[in-house]
Amino acid sequence: MFSALTEEQRGLVDSVARFAQSELAPGALERAHSREYPWDVARKLSDMGLLGITMKEEDGGIGGTLMDAVLAIQTIALSCPKSADVVQAGNFGPIRTFVEYASPEQKERWLADLLAGRMLISLGMSEPDAGSAVTELKTSAREDGDHYVINGSKVFSTHSPEAGLFLIYLRFGPGVGGIGSVLVERDTPGFTIGQRAGFMSGEEWCPLYFEDCRIPKTNVLLGPGGFKKQISGFNVERLGNASRALALGRYAFETARRHALDRKQFGRPLCEFQGLQWKFAEMAMKLEAAQMFLHRAASVPEGQLPSANDTAMAKLACNQAGWDVSNEAMQVMGGYGYSTESLVEYCVKRTRGWMIAGGSIEMLKNRIAEHVFDRRFNQRA
Repeated sequence: MFSALTEEQRGLVDSVARFAQSELAPGALERAHSREYPWDVARKLSDMGLLGITMKEEDGGIGGTLMDAVLAIQTIALSCPKSADVVQAGNFGPIRTFVEYASPEQKERWLADLLAGRMLISLGMSEPDAGSAVTELKTSAREDGDHYVINGSKVFSTHSPEAGLFLIYLRFGPGVGGIGSVLVERDTPGFTIGQRAGFMSGEEWCPLYFEDCRIPKTNVLLGPGGFKKQISGFNVERLGNASRALALGRYAFETARRHALDRKQFGRPLCEFQGLQWKFAEMAMKLEAAQMFLHRAASVPEGQLPSANDTAMAKLACNQAGWDVSNEAMQVMGGYGYSTESLVEYCVKRTRGWMIAGGSIEMLKNRIAEHVFDRRFNQRA
């Protein structure tokens, strides 16, 4: 899995693996099926320096690389799949956009709690009529003196049931140039968090409603014209999605491999049946191939971001490998794999969701095709 790492990177993996086996592996099954966010895990990960890995030391991070964050997510997931979500939340997604563009005052107000595992930030991007076509969002901000008045709604916001801070994409004016983002605290008047809804994976989200919600101008993260900056950060977020998808596929693979060695049918171990040998050979190939795509995307020089094409290929390869392998692992294990007494079924449900979240695999294929033909293909009618 980690065959081409530097000595320093191997040291990181070994240290994180020891911590994960000792502190996170116990209770991994119960944690995966709990509705609650594991705040105790978040605090432990913060103490280990695993939140804010790529952030500058002056911001409270450790100044690590994208590869360091990817390795941490994958290593944690091999011991406790759900805990990898906490590493993701502390390194990729809205927290990374926040750190990249927040003012000193905004960082002073919220960043310490985010990196200490005391607070979560949720992203409000998708809307009832704006999913993959994110530029068609309708949530708006109207200037009113020293404030903005927000109206609109959001759906599918990760961590929205628990978040204390929300990064909201909205429209200051018409067109792509009118899109920007603001920061909204949970208890802001005019901001309502709806009832919990569930995904197949067991994850939950809440619809977000804004009705004449007033926020001070100091809560603007990126004003009009900020959309391109915001969406460029999505390339990095896709590495967190890809890392977890691949890691959960590998978790399921290892669980099924042990099962095939120990489980006997017709008087012989399952691993002695050629049909299963071929399954494992194909699964191993998919995992290793996807790992190379992921490492290529994450191995960028310090201070640079991965290309859109590299991240699209990495996410597509890891999403597909994670789903294919965990699904096959469940088939190998039969009723044991399908049972909630095993985390394999959890891996199946989670990897399936990542083929939709963070850019569906179809949208990724469109992006890769644009690179192949060196031209933009407009998907609008």
